[in-house]
Amino acid sequence: MTASIRHIVFDIGKVLIHYDPNIPYSRLIPDAAERKWFFDNVCTHDWNIEQDRGRTWPDAEALLIETHPTREEHIRAFRKYWHEMVPHAYEDSVAIMEALIAEGRDVTMLTNFASDTFREAQKRFAFLRKPRGVTVSGDVGLIKPDIAIYETHMRSFNLEPAATIFIDDAPANVEGARAAGWNAVLFTGADKLRSDLADYGVRTR
Repeated sequence: MTASIRHIVFDIGKVLIHYDPNIPYSRLIPDAAERKWFFDNVCTHDWNIEQDRGRTWPDAEALLIETHPTREEHIRAFRKYWHEMVPHAYEDSVAIMEALIAEGRDVTMLTNFASDTFREAQKRFAFLRKPRGVTVSGDVGLIKPDIAIYETHMRSFNLEPAATIFIDDAPANVEGARAAGWNAVLFTGADKLRSDLADYGVRTR
Protein backbone atom coordinates (compact mmCIF):
# COMPACT_ATOMS: atom_id res chain seq x y z
CA MET A 1 0.00 0.00 0.00
CA THR A 2 1.41 3.31 -1.09
CA ALA A 3 -0.55 5.55 1.29
CA SER A 4 -2.21 5.25 4.66
CA ILE A 5 -6.01 5.13 4.51
CA ARG A 6 -7.62 8.49 5.23
CA HIS A 7 -10.95 8.07 3.44
CA ILE A 8 -13.45 5.23 3.98
CA VAL A 9 -16.35 4.89 1.53
CA PHE A 10 -19.33 2.62 2.20
CA ASP A 11 -21.85 1.18 -0.21
CA ILE A 12 -25.33 0.98 1.36
CA GLY A 13 -27.54 -1.82 0.01
CA LYS A 14 -26.54 -5.22 1.42
CA VAL A 15 -23.69 -3.55 3.34
CA LEU A 16 -25.58 -1.28 5.75
CA ILE A 17 -29.22 -2.13 5.02
CA HIS A 18 -30.90 -5.31 3.79
CA TYR A 19 -32.52 -5.33 0.34
CA ASP A 20 -34.68 -8.10 -1.11
CA PRO A 21 -37.51 -7.55 -3.66
CA ASN A 22 -38.81 -11.05 -2.90
CA ILE A 23 -40.17 -9.89 0.45
CA PRO A 24 -43.32 -8.12 -0.87
CA TYR A 25 -43.54 -10.22 -4.02
CA SER A 26 -43.69 -13.46 -2.05
CA ARG A 27 -47.10 -12.17 -0.96
CA LEU A 28 -48.08 -10.62 -4.31
CA ILE A 29 -46.94 -13.55 -6.47
CA PRO A 30 -46.97 -16.59 -4.15
CA ASP A 31 -45.93 -19.10 -6.81
CA ALA A 32 -42.11 -19.22 -6.79
CA ALA A 33 -41.78 -20.16 -10.48
CA GLU A 34 -44.11 -17.35 -11.58
CA ARG A 35 -42.29 -14.88 -9.33
CA LYS A 36 -38.95 -15.90 -10.84
CA TRP A 37 -40.40 -15.42 -14.34
CA PHE A 38 -41.63 -11.95 -13.34
CA PHE A 39 -38.21 -10.84 -12.11
CA ASP A 40 -36.47 -12.44 -15.10
CA ASN A 41 -38.78 -10.91 -17.70
CA VAL A 42 -40.69 -7.91 -16.34
CA CYS A 43 -39.24 -6.05 -13.33
CA THR A 44 -35.71 -7.17 -14.11
CA HIS A 45 -32.44 -6.07 -12.53
CA ASP A 46 -31.57 -4.18 -15.72
CA TRP A 47 -34.92 -2.36 -15.60
CA ASN A 48 -34.49 -1.43 -11.94
CA ILE A 49 -30.90 -0.21 -12.35
CA GLU A 50 -32.14 2.49 -14.72
CA GLN A 51 -34.04 4.07 -11.82
CA ASP A 52 -30.70 4.04 -9.99
CA ARG A 53 -29.31 5.90 -13.02
CA GLY A 54 -32.03 8.55 -12.72
CA ARG A 55 -35.04 7.36 -14.72
CA THR A 56 -38.30 8.32 -13.00
CA TRP A 57 -40.64 5.67 -11.65
CA PRO A 58 -43.58 6.86 -13.80
CA ASP A 59 -41.45 6.50 -16.93
CA ALA A 60 -40.17 3.12 -15.77
CA GLU A 61 -43.66 1.84 -15.04
CA ALA A 62 -45.09 3.13 -18.32
CA LEU A 63 -42.37 1.35 -20.27
CA LEU A 64 -43.23 -2.02 -18.77
CA ILE A 65 -47.00 -1.57 -18.73
CA GLU A 66 -46.92 -0.93 -22.49
CA THR A 67 -45.18 -4.28 -22.99
CA HIS A 68 -46.95 -6.23 -20.22
CA PRO A 69 -50.39 -4.58 -19.78
CA THR A 70 -51.84 -7.51 -17.82
CA ARG A 71 -49.10 -7.08 -15.23
CA GLU A 72 -49.79 -3.43 -14.42
CA GLU A 73 -50.64 -4.05 -10.77
CA HIS A 74 -47.50 -6.10 -10.17
CA ILE A 75 -45.35 -3.54 -12.02
CA ARG A 76 -46.63 -0.62 -9.96
CA ALA A 77 -46.16 -2.70 -6.81
CA PHE A 78 -42.37 -2.48 -7.15
CA ARG A 79 -42.30 1.18 -6.11
CA LYS A 80 -45.46 1.00 -4.00
CA TYR A 81 -44.01 -1.68 -1.74
CA TRP A 82 -40.35 -0.71 -2.00
CA HIS A 83 -40.28 0.07 1.72
CA GLU A 84 -40.88 -3.62 2.44
CA MET A 85 -37.79 -4.57 0.41
CA VAL A 86 -35.52 -2.77 2.91
CA PRO A 87 -36.80 -4.17 6.22
CA HIS A 88 -33.82 -3.65 8.50
CA ALA A 89 -30.25 -2.46 8.92
CA TYR A 90 -27.18 -4.65 9.38
CA GLU A 91 -26.51 -3.47 12.91
CA ASP A 92 -23.02 -4.97 13.09
CA SER A 93 -21.73 -3.20 9.99
CA VAL A 94 -23.55 0.01 10.93
CA ALA A 95 -21.72 -0.17 14.27
CA ILE A 96 -18.40 -0.33 12.42
CA MET A 97 -19.27 2.73 10.35
CA GLU A 98 -20.47 4.69 13.37
CA ALA A 99 -17.33 3.78 15.32
CA LEU A 100 -15.15 5.04 12.47
CA ILE A 101 -17.07 8.33 12.43
CA ALA A 102 -16.80 8.62 16.22
CA GLU A 103 -13.04 8.15 15.94
CA GLY A 104 -12.85 11.12 13.58
CA ARG A 105 -12.33 9.10 10.41
CA ASP A 106 -13.45 10.57 7.09
CA VAL A 107 -16.45 8.45 6.10
CA THR A 108 -18.62 8.95 3.02
CA MET A 109 -21.04 6.76 1.06
CA LEU A 110 -21.32 5.87 -2.63
CA THR A 111 -24.46 4.05 -3.67
CA ASN A 112 -26.54 2.88 -6.60
CA PHE A 113 -29.94 4.14 -5.44
CA ALA A 114 -32.90 5.95 -6.98
CA SER A 115 -33.07 9.52 -5.74
CA ASP A 116 -36.49 9.29 -4.12
CA THR A 117 -36.05 5.92 -2.46
CA PHE A 118 -32.71 7.02 -1.04
CA ARG A 119 -34.37 10.01 0.68
CA GLU A 120 -37.00 7.62 2.02
CA ALA A 121 -34.24 5.37 3.35
CA GLN A 122 -32.51 8.33 5.01
CA LYS A 123 -35.71 9.17 6.89
CA ARG A 124 -36.06 5.59 8.12
CA PHE A 125 -32.41 4.91 8.93
CA ALA A 126 -30.86 7.86 10.78
CA PHE A 127 -27.31 6.50 10.46
CA LEU A 128 -27.45 7.25 6.71
CA ARG A 129 -27.23 10.94 7.67
CA LYS A 130 -24.09 10.53 9.82
CA PRO A 131 -21.26 10.29 7.22
CA ARG A 132 -19.73 13.44 5.75
CA GLY A 133 -21.75 12.98 2.59
CA VAL A 134 -23.00 10.64 -0.10
CA THR A 135 -22.99 10.27 -3.87
CA VAL A 136 -26.32 8.82 -5.02
CA SER A 137 -26.30 7.38 -8.52
CA GLY A 138 -29.81 8.64 -9.26
CA ASP A 139 -28.70 12.20 -8.46
CA VAL A 140 -25.64 12.19 -10.71
CA GLY A 141 -26.91 10.01 -13.58
CA LEU A 142 -24.09 7.50 -13.24
CA ILE A 143 -23.98 4.00 -11.75
CA LYS A 144 -21.30 1.71 -10.37
CA PRO A 145 -19.16 0.16 -11.73
CA ASP A 146 -18.77 3.01 -14.26
CA ILE A 147 -15.43 4.59 -13.37
CA ALA A 148 -17.01 8.03 -13.81
CA ILE A 149 -19.09 7.70 -10.64
CA TYR A 150 -16.00 6.96 -8.55
CA GLU A 151 -14.25 9.95 -10.09
CA THR A 152 -17.32 12.10 -9.39
CA HIS A 153 -17.32 11.00 -5.75
CA MET A 154 -13.58 11.60 -5.49
CA ARG A 155 -13.90 15.17 -6.80
CA SER A 156 -16.98 15.95 -4.73
CA PHE A 157 -15.33 14.95 -1.46
CA ASN A 158 -11.70 15.74 -2.29
CA LEU A 159 -10.47 12.18 -1.83
CA GLU A 160 -6.99 10.96 -2.65
CA PRO A 161 -7.50 7.65 -4.51
CA ALA A 162 -4.54 5.82 -2.99
CA ALA A 163 -5.65 6.87 0.51
CA THR A 164 -9.25 5.71 -0.05
CA ILE A 165 -10.82 2.34 0.73
CA PHE A 166 -14.22 1.33 -0.64
CA ILE A 167 -16.56 -1.34 0.79
CA ASP A 168 -19.15 -2.97 -1.50
CA ASP A 169 -20.97 -6.30 -1.70
CA ALA A 170 -20.72 -6.60 -5.51
CA PRO A 171 -17.44 -7.83 -7.04
CA ALA A 172 -17.94 -5.67 -10.15
CA ASN A 173 -18.24 -2.54 -8.03
CA VAL A 174 -15.13 -3.44 -6.06
CA GLU A 175 -13.24 -3.83 -9.33
CA GLY A 176 -14.63 -0.51 -10.56
CA ALA A 177 -13.21 1.22 -7.50
CA ARG A 178 -9.83 -0.41 -8.03
CA ALA A 179 -9.88 0.75 -11.66
CA ALA A 180 -10.33 4.29 -10.31
CA GLY A 181 -7.18 3.87 -8.25
CA TRP A 182 -8.91 3.19 -4.94
CA ASN A 183 -8.31 0.38 -2.49
CA ALA A 184 -11.44 -1.77 -2.20
CA VAL A 185 -12.75 -4.78 -0.31
CA LEU A 186 -15.68 -7.12 -0.93
CA PHE A 187 -18.22 -7.06 1.88
CA THR A 188 -19.34 -10.50 3.04
CA GLY A 189 -20.03 -9.71 6.70
CA ALA A 190 -19.00 -7.49 9.57
CA ASP A 191 -16.31 -9.78 11.00
CA LYS A 192 -14.57 -10.03 7.62
CA LEU A 193 -14.89 -6.26 7.18
CA ARG A 194 -13.14 -5.62 10.50
CA SER A 195 -10.35 -7.95 9.41
CA ASP A 196 -10.08 -6.37 5.96
CA LEU A 197 -9.94 -2.86 7.42
CA ALA A 198 -7.28 -3.94 9.92
CA ASP A 199 -5.19 -5.24 7.00
CA TYR A 200 -5.20 -1.67 5.70
CA GLY A 201 -4.28 -0.26 9.10
CA VAL A 202 -7.82 0.81 9.97
CA ARG A 203 -8.82 -0.66 13.31
CA THR A 204 -12.15 -0.05 14.99
CA ARG A 205 -13.35 -0.45 18.53
